[in-house]
Amino acid sequence: MYSDAQLSQPHPSRIYDYYLGGKDNYEVDRLAAAEILEAWPHIRTAARVNRRFMHRSIQFLAESGIRQFLDIGTGIPTEPNLHQIAQQVAPAAKVVYVDNDPLVLTHARALMTGNEQGAIAYLQGDVTEPSAILQAVQRNRTLDLSQPIALSMMALLHYIDHSVDDVMATFVEALAPGSYLAICTITADFAPEQVNAAQEIYRVRKLPAQARGRDEVTGWFAGLDLVEPGVVPPHRWRRAEIAEVPASYDAKVSCYCAVGRKL
Repeated sequence: MYSDAQLSQPHPSRIYDYYLGGKDNYEVDRLAAAEILEAWPHIRTAARVNRRFMHRSIQFLAESGIRQFLDIGTGIPTEPNLHQIAQQVAPAAKVVYVDNDPLVLTHARALMTGNEQGAIAYLQGDVTEPSAILQAVQRNRTLDLSQPIALSMMALLHYIDHSVDDVMATFVEALAPGSYLAICTITADFAPEQVNAAQEIYRVRKLPAQARGRDEVTGWFAGLDLVEPGVVPPHRWRRAEIAEVPASYDAKVSCYCAVGRKL
């Protein structure tokens, strides 16, 4: 599936797969992951907490009546996948997965299948080219952009090493009223030395990396109605047992998440 050139360079999706305990990664990815783990020993925790936030947020959105989901930055499939969460609540839910790596989409097509009532589609696209993604979604016709959708970007935006304000504004403007935006991204606000050191290893390995501050993340939701509790670490988003989580855990996870609704 991968060429010799591709196997000589670590890939963010395969490294993330390794953090999650997956098997779709190679020695070059594991070596890079080992370096990153030395700088930020809790990055596995961050990946897994992010994944659990995806589960809770997608369940919340499906229970809130959303029946269309656009997931950008799909990554290598790890069960349960987004469509499984959504279709468990709403069997007729439709999901479009987007990734910029065609090999990731090959994995997705092979491993992710929906039920008979819903629909799943897979598109190649780069989040830094939002207009192209939106046009591809319109051509695909699985989703109707004139109706509410949930736009999901999990563990994606920290792989863009420049401002994404204009990108996010383009996506939000295209959302129909009643749509939602759900994101989770890495921050250096809680453990700057560890996160910045890990970020530098990514860059040395020629992988894009950019931790985001709370103000920047909040800005992506301009004009949206933030779902309580707003912009918070993902383990603090709508969990009944939140009082049991010590503040020190925020530094281990070092991520922000949020869900916002377009009025």
